[in-house]
Amino acid sequence: MAENGTTESENPLLNHHTENHFTASEIIRDIIIGVSDGLTVPFALAAGLSGANASSSIVLTAGIAEVAAGAISMGLGGYLAAKSEADHYMRELRREQEEIITVPDTEAAEIGEILSQYGVEPHEYGPVVNALRKNPQAWLDFMMK
Repeated sequence: MAENGTTESENPLLNHHTENHFTASEIIRDIIIGVSDGLTVPFALAAGLSGANASSSIVLTAGIAEVAAGAISMGLGGYLAAKSEADHYMRELRREQEEIITVPDTEAAEIGEILSQYGVEPHEYGPVVNALRKNPQAWLDFMMK
């Protein structure tokens, strides 16, 4: 018998179902933007220099220099964006931890407000809120999602 009082035969669809969500959207986005920027700018630079009747060696040197500078720029931009996002997450995590300790009733009401937006009634979400209050780590995890 499962924890919620149901047997495996009562939930046959969930027994053999695995969620396979695509989780690399940010990575794919960064790759697409990087490739787009990484190809567009050197070609534009080369076209501009060619149009100015620059010698082939200048066009090639400028193209290579731009690729190197672009790689450094994109790398630093990606690093700073990821670091900023991680710093923000940690600040929010510390804030939620402190709020769970200092104003637990307000945080519990916030959970109720979140669940009520999904049509869950107070008598239905009350036991969920009480269960989360008994498990601070689960409560924190819930508040961070």
